[in-house]
Amino acid sequence: MARTQKNKATEYHLGQLKAKLAKLRTQLLEPPKGSSGAGDGFEVTKFGHGRVALIGFPSVGKSTLLTLLTGTHSEAASYEFTTLTCIPGIIHYNDAKIQLLDLPGIIEGASEGKGRGRQVIAVAKSSDLVLMVLDASKSEGHRQILTGELEAVGLRLNKRPPQIYFKKKKTGGISFNSTLPLTHVDEKLCYQILHEYKIHNAEVLFKEDASVDDFIDVIEGNRKYIKCVYVYNKIDVVGIDDVDRLARQPSSIVISCNLKLNLDRLLAKMWEEMGLVRVYTKPQGQQPDFSEPVVLSTDRGGCSVEDFCNHIHRSLLRDVKYVLVWGSSAKHSPQRCGTSHMLRDEDVVQIVKKKEREEDGGRGRFKSHTTGPARISDREKKAPLKT
Repeated sequence: MARTQKNKATEYHLGQLKAKLAKLRTQLLEPPKGSSGAGDGFEVTKFGHGRVALIGFPSVGKSTLLTLLTGTHSEAASYEFTTLTCIPGIIHYNDAKIQLLDLPGIIEGASEGKGRGRQVIAVAKSSDLVLMVLDASKSEGHRQILTGELEAVGLRLNKRPPQIYFKKKKTGGISFNSTLPLTHVDEKLCYQILHEYKIHNAEVLFKEDASVDDFIDVIEGNRKYIKCVYVYNKIDVVGIDDVDRLARQPSSIVISCNLKLNLDRLLAKMWEEMGLVRVYTKPQGQQPDFSEPVVLSTDRGGCSVEDFCNHIHRSLLRDVKYVLVWGSSAKHSPQRCGTSHMLRDEDVVQIVKKKEREEDGGRGRFKSHTTGPARISDREKKAPLKT
């Protein structure tokens, strides 16, 4: 690929090579057929309302950051690879519990399994947000190396899934459509990539102007799209110009664990990126309960009233008549909403249930108010009148 010139004539050839490369990478990452069971990973049980993983090279201050933010002691020393396993801690922030995982440092070649890199990246795949901890005094190349290692195993940082509909079929050949003019991909290139994967019957619909790499990601189907915040530690050892330049980069934040600088801004940035929504409940005729919110997020389930009801109990949704919502998502307070209404942070919700109707009683003037038995023969005989 490096030897090939990039122009209109060679783009089909380059597309095929990219597909071949992605296919071979996937085969390398798959465990061998004869291997039995799972290896010794260090997966930690999910806890709290969100999960954040700390990823970075050895000795950049991940363990110190965990100790400062959560109070959980993680061994920190002046030599590399002090942390050898996954150490969890809990951040209590805005009435929500966020699980923070301190992972061992990863090195170049981690995606091939060097330095237990596979297990580290597997834990990062199951998290809601990745904090990439970088050393402000080191070169900029570290960020590219780490991003490359994560991309090699199917993690896509700060990207959203491409708007491409792809479905394999039994027969009928390949049907290719797009809703807008495509500049990076055309029908012939798509056919070549699909043939490389031995797919000869499929339906493809492009809803955006996507690249070849996006199309390969959709065919592979095992990509994980995760938000990432770049945390530059040790800003106390570099000049103010460098700090200003790093702080202005997109989705980056500068901190110092040694002098405890800017940690509050880091927590605020984490909260903003995770997009957690706190919803408070209000029983009928009482004050809202602000002590313990129901925390929802778009990554875990969704933020609609239906998801809120399912979060409390699965059977609650059947009995809901309507809900009253106070807060920023309501047009007026209170707003009467259905189950499809989207909730926002710090909304107050009151659920009104359906009234349970009597099983056999009629409606309106046909209502039977008697509590006696239904059959005449079962009724008690009244004593005869005395004359």
